[in-house]
Amino acid sequence: MERVVQFTGPRQVEVAEHESAPLPAGHLRVRTRYSGISAGTELTAYRGTNPYLTRTWDAEARIFRDGAAGIEYPVAGWGYSEVGEVTEVSPELVGTPGMPTVGDLVWGIWGHRSEGIVPAERMVGHTLPAGLEPLAGAFARVGAIAYNAILAADIHLAEDVAVFGQGVIGLLTTRLAQLNGARVTAVDALDGRLETARAYGARHTLNARTESVAERIREATGGAGADVAIEISGVYPALHEAVRSVTVGGRVVASGFYQGDGAGLRLGDEFHHNRVQLICSQIGGVPPQLAGRWTVERLQQTFLSLVAEGQVDVESLVSHVVPAADAADAYVLLDEKPADALQVVLEF
Repeated sequence: MERVVQFTGPRQVEVAEHESAPLPAGHLRVRTRYSGISAGTELTAYRGTNPYLTRTWDAEARIFRDGAAGIEYPVAGWGYSEVGEVTEVSPELVGTPGMPTVGDLVWGIWGHRSEGIVPAERMVGHTLPAGLEPLAGAFARVGAIAYNAILAADIHLAEDVAVFGQGVIGLLTTRLAQLNGARVTAVDALDGRLETARAYGARHTLNARTESVAERIREATGGAGADVAIEISGVYPALHEAVRSVTVGGRVVASGFYQGDGAGLRLGDEFHHNRVQLICSQIGGVPPQLAGRWTVERLQQTFLSLVAEGQVDVESLVSHVVPAADAADAYVLLDEKPADALQVVLEF
């Protein structure tokens, strides 16, 4: 039997059971060990705010169209941060160079389910690096999201970079920005996360609830403002403060998943007068100017290699490992008590 975590309605979670399907040609079967919950994108489906629930994404035209929902409840098997053990390989694939074999630990995307049937071409190069703990494999995708924001930011040595939002992806962004040579100011509304940000390389930290962030950043940079701000919380007022924080002609990378109308974002203010560059970073692709050298696959693989080399610590970001049967409790925790959790991982 296969177990699948699904949303049956806003803030309603159940674990359903289905018969395991036969393995089709060209696929691998993977038994899940861990599946990381995204506290951003996934919670939009859990809360009922995801745009796919009210509109349809036209992939050819690349616009959302009103009138019909792209997805409907129950929403089954969301999740994009899985790691597991290969238990079956389609016979015609055996011996293919680079193909995982039975017993290999692999990472990838197959959702919150006890086993994944995954197209083989998506798993080439996805064997977990030697010596890496299986739990670390659940960070390949979130690490790539952070890495993509760093590439979009185009950071240069000793530049001042503000990172807004110090959840899991924000903390990884802080660390990668520091590795890239930035002098990082970490911004969040939770003191506990700011303390972690200091351990991840932030030179300065600012609490968005108690401090005037843009003013403090300008004071610390001789009145100029940050060279770059990366906004990764997905909150419009934070995006506006990021715009206020950068220098004339500075760059703001919007890497959060923003919901609804942009309340709190005023584009006639600093954005207009300081000619701020506003760049979107989204894991569907790399920055266009780097597309000849970088791919999403390279982002994921390079991030895991940094983890394996000890350059980035991910295991300390795991605050809760929750049995899959208790998935509903995990979502309540992330939804209602975000200060008490960082990375929550389902264990199958």
